[in-house]
Amino acid sequence: MTEEEAQELREENAALKKELAQKDSRIAELESLLMAALLRIEELERRLGKDSHNSSKPPSSDGLHRKVREKRKKSEKSSGGQQGHPGHTLSQVAKPDRVLMHRPETCENCHQDLQHIPGKVKERRQVHDLPELRLEVEEHHVVEICCPCCQARSRGSFPATVRTAAQYGPRVQALAVYLSHFQLLPMERVCETLSDLCHCRLSEGTLLNWIEQATHLLEPTHQRIKTLLVQSELLHADETGVRIKGILHWVHVSATTFLTLYSWHRKRGKEAMDAIGIWPNFQGRAMHDRWASYDQYDCAHSLCGAHLLRDCLFVAEQEKQPWGQRMFGLLLQMVQTTDQARSTGAGALVREVRNDLIAQYFDILAAGFAAHHPQAPPIPHKQGRRKQDASKNLLDALLRRAQDVLAFLDDLTLPFTNNLAERDLRMIKVQQKISGTFRSNDGATAFCLIRSYLSTMRKQGRSMLAALAAVFQGSPLPIALGPGWLPNLFISTKEKFFYKVLKKYALALKIKVICYSHIKRELQAFTTLFVG
Repeated sequence: MTEEEAQELREENAALKKELAQKDSRIAELESLLMAALLRIEELERRLGKDSHNSSKPPSSDGLHRKVREKRKKSEKSSGGQQGHPGHTLSQVAKPDRVLMHRPETCENCHQDLQHIPGKVKERRQVHDLPELRLEVEEHHVVEICCPCCQARSRGSFPATVRTAAQYGPRVQALAVYLSHFQLLPMERVCETLSDLCHCRLSEGTLLNWIEQATHLLEPTHQRIKTLLVQSELLHADETGVRIKGILHWVHVSATTFLTLYSWHRKRGKEAMDAIGIWPNFQGRAMHDRWASYDQYDCAHSLCGAHLLRDCLFVAEQEKQPWGQRMFGLLLQMVQTTDQARSTGAGALVREVRNDLIAQYFDILAAGFAAHHPQAPPIPHKQGRRKQDASKNLLDALLRRAQDVLAFLDDLTLPFTNNLAERDLRMIKVQQKISGTFRSNDGATAFCLIRSYLSTMRKQGRSMLAALAAVFQGSPLPIALGPGWLPNLFISTKEKFFYKVLKKYALALKIKVICYSHIKRELQAFTTLFVG
């Protein structure tokens, strides 16, 4: 072989090696793209697998297709009202508003005139119906009187609330704002409804003025609710997205059994919570989901069990992790155990039962960590912290925050879920579905203030229309004290002691102590029982 032939072979070999290296590089690139595609497909499958039963997504996002669920066990009870149910049958009243007499005009036998002959009632029947709805016009006259002694003329004066020649009264204003901000009717439909119901031809501009007036009058009440929430022992919190002028904002709710406060902000996290002003000063226990911003505040925390149950279902169904189903069952068992203990009036679980439940909890976590398979290695060209799958995130949360998850086992007054706050937020989403967006910042502020007042009044057993009528009369109803703090209205130390005892046993006796007058009545009724 000549030197030229050898050189040609060497060049050909080098070209083949170079081509092979390029193919290997291409294969490695395709493998990387395939891995990225598989990870993307897996992520999309996880998203598609989420719905309202295994995540925090609302039921409205489930679509029209109804997923097959595990059927509930058939109850042994018969359908309809159960034994002992009081029923709601329409009954006759003792004093009807109007009585119509139906007399025969002539005798059925001889046709004698009976119109002036007395008779007796043989049967009564009552029809319950609405009267004709119309506005009642009340006219005010100012009278001028000439003094017979000095001939001076003196005039009366109109009430402070009667300001113009013709105006609407507080009950009409209350009904219009109630329909708008509690029943969530758009302004045009509120005006149509009032026109159809009581021939009240109202303009949208007038309704808007009433809303602005109510907002201004309710600002001190809104601050009062905020002050009482800061002093409460247990605070429920949640947030949801809304649109103001088409831009995403967030409505934050802070609530107790007796109080509700809505506030909106451009941000969702700590900046918004600091601006609202409750969380920086709150020292009680907070019930919320796993949103990290809540954990930055120095107070006791409890995690919502409903969120944990849904997360466990997702891990069990989508990631095929058996420990997820076991944890789901254990959390439900804990709820049933605490409910049974609470129904008997116990203040805490039996120590052995409590320890056994906690032992099962950590056994399941140990099995979950042992069975967990690490996620596939990250895509080479992506940087940053490695993303964990949902099962590992849930395992870490259940382990690191076990005290927050299991707090309801040691204190039976604590709820298992944050449903109270979620129920308060639900109507915000309904409003967004109806209106789509708030047209201005003032509109969002008005909605939060009026809705906070109405929700609080509803929780405290007040009439919505009466509460709003009081606003337009210039004196919103006072916010009653709940059982989460000790009032400063007691006269003696003895009464303070009685209240503490009453508060301790109120849960077992199912007493709802709302205000001081209620406390006084309960003190008088139960003093002998508690102290004796």
